[in-house]
Amino acid sequence: MNHEHIALSDEVADALSAGLGVVALESTLLAHGLPASVSLDVAHRLESVVRAQGAVPATIAVLGGRARVGLDADQLARVCADDAGLVKLSRRDLAPALALGRDGATTVAGTATLAAQAGVGVFATGGLGGVHLAEPGAQAWDVSADLDVLASTPVAVVCSGVKSVLDIAATVEVLETRSIPVLGFGTDSFPSFYLRESAFGVPWRVDSAAAAAAVVAAHRDHVPGGSGVLVVNPVPAEHELDRDLHDRLLADGMALLRERGVRGKDVTPVLLDHFHTSSGGASLTTNIELVVSNALVAAQIAVELARPR
Repeated sequence: MNHEHIALSDEVADALSAGLGVVALESTLLAHGLPASVSLDVAHRLESVVRAQGAVPATIAVLGGRARVGLDADQLARVCADDAGLVKLSRRDLAPALALGRDGATTVAGTATLAAQAGVGVFATGGLGGVHLAEPGAQAWDVSADLDVLASTPVAVVCSGVKSVLDIAATVEVLETRSIPVLGFGTDSFPSFYLRESAFGVPWRVDSAAAAAAVVAAHRDHVPGGSGVLVVNPVPAEHELDRDLHDRLLADGMALLRERGVRGKDVTPVLLDHFHTSSGGASLTTNIELVVSNALVAAQIAVELARPR
């Protein structure tokens, strides 16, 4: 496959050439998931956390019709700008954006795809996409592309499970059906983004980055199929959203979606905005801190994977 559409930053290129740990970071979080007032600060914080663990950050976006793996200061500011107007790019949107010279922020599916093409094997994000809730008695056909992409892309994704606004039971089943290994990082429960626990367990638990890296390496070396590995890392306990507040926000948010007729890729941004606005900023703090925690864990795993085996 021709990879001329991908431009590596000098830092990322040097790290990959030297066999150092590199961590991919998505840009949709910055362009669409966080308020512009905090987005750039969070972007710098995520990159700093990765570097502090001895790995190299590779924030990914499509700018001027070119996939950028590792952004310089100006490019990062462009992604985080309030008036950037970046298109949200899943895997299916990459070719149009590249061919038409568009600017776009990559989702989990888009980021994982470009990371794998660039040779970056570890990726930190907030929450994985999943199966959306259906109306009572109906079947949910709205399933995030993240799941199929992870099933066919050899990238280890560190996240805080899936958002509680999704159908977690169905999402866990799809992960099993697609043969995607799921590792609970220091937990026996599948996290639900704002909350550390859900009603669903994880099939495997690891309690260190070294153990997670050993599983990822074994999966890549010994299991055919080319799927990724999902590492679910709960939000730090001190930043977990109050459960009663969460449940109220979720109920109100689902009612808001029905009232507005919001569907598909617009669901998550609307719900996140509702949570951020109606919680007085509490959910925003939770969102930021869980992503930072995931970046830290991903960097530790990337460093372990880079060690000679």
